[in-house]
Amino acid sequence: MKIVNINDLKGTEREVQGPGWTSYRMLLKKDGMGFSYHETIIPAGAELHLWYKNHLEAVYCVSGNGSIEDLATGEVHQIHDGILYALDQHDRHILRGGTEDMRLICTFNPPVTGRETHDADGSYNLVED
Repeated sequence: MKIVNINDLKGTEREVQGPGWTSYRMLLKKDGMGFSYHETIIPAGAELHLWYKNHLEAVYCVSGNGSIEDLATGEVHQIHDGILYALDQHDRHILRGGTEDMRLICTFNPPVTGRETHDADGSYNLVED
């Protein structure tokens, strides 16, 4: 059994930051669960161009607000607490912070190792242990 307290991750290698986001990597590939599990904060007003071409991602919003734009269709969907979106087609998208910071719970398959950074196209490369 694994018990993870997010407060224990702050200031460690499992707290990862990039332009417009901070992520706490609660479960990683090395934890052996078959997926990774993160809490990610998107600040109000942030705009991230993303494309997880090597991963599937499901995201559940627990607080705050924003939107996600599907770049294939141009559709914009509002995000707020209680909304889940799943990038089941490796969807290119723009994630925008709204008027409040968004607190998102994210799962990735295949799981990330924790060392990934976004490439120029907004994706993560597959990183082997």
